[in-house]
Amino acid sequence: MGHPAYGVLRQVTPAASVMLENNPGTMTLDGTNTWILRAPGETECVVVDPGYEDIEHLTRVADCGPVALILVTHHHPDHVEGAPWLAERTGAPVRAFDRTLCRDAEPLAHSETVRAAGLDLQVLHTPGHTDDSICLKLDDAVLTGDSILGRGTTVISSLGHYLDTLRLLSTIPDATVLPGHGEELPDLAQVAGEYLAHREQRLDQVRNALVQLGPDASARQVVELVYADIDRSLWGPAEWSVQAQLEYLRAG
Repeated sequence: MGHPAYGVLRQVTPAASVMLENNPGTMTLDGTNTWILRAPGETECVVVDPGYEDIEHLTRVADCGPVALILVTHHHPDHVEGAPWLAERTGAPVRAFDRTLCRDAEPLAHSETVRAAGLDLQVLHTPGHTDDSICLKLDDAVLTGDSILGRGTTVISSLGHYLDTLRLLSTIPDATVLPGHGEELPDLAQVAGEYLAHREQRLDQVRNALVQLGPDASARQVVELVYADIDRSLWGPAEWSVQAQLEYLRAG
């Protein structure tokens, strides 16, 4: 794959197109995927995850309109920071699971169906990456935010909740993954199953590390042992996930 095409609207499914924000990084991969959703033949659209308050990017997103609704998959700034600016520019309401992120609209609820731009979007509350993370089911695709990425694995805040989320996503057949970062993937159930297996493997490694280091070992000590073979620039995010694993194991 060549250099990402920032600011270019790329159609992925009949109802979903993506515009990549120019904010690459360790946590954001190539950048944030801003999704533009509309049924074929519709003029209005739904914007999912506007990204940072990057005016050049947000102006391009607004030009895809008219924007009927702005949806946010979770509270991290690389997904939501630009939502107030985009709402002011377009007049569209903002909805998220977290009430504090909403504007001129009620928060999203698990299993709710959102109807806009000729589409029916089913809301799935999928905590684990964050408490307020959601996925959106659209026909034969699911927008996964940061719950499942286009490559690699995501940072987690609650392992118990995240395992439940992966089990839920693994039950959705024949669905394309439309992630918050990275390229789309062809089979959500398969990817969720692979994530589950990876988490179980990491849990076993953490358990073994505690045997070597002692039951009161810190997350940093565990990272230095378990993640010794990965780039140290990733140790910080790894430490967050290990902390969630330690809390899970110590809670019994």
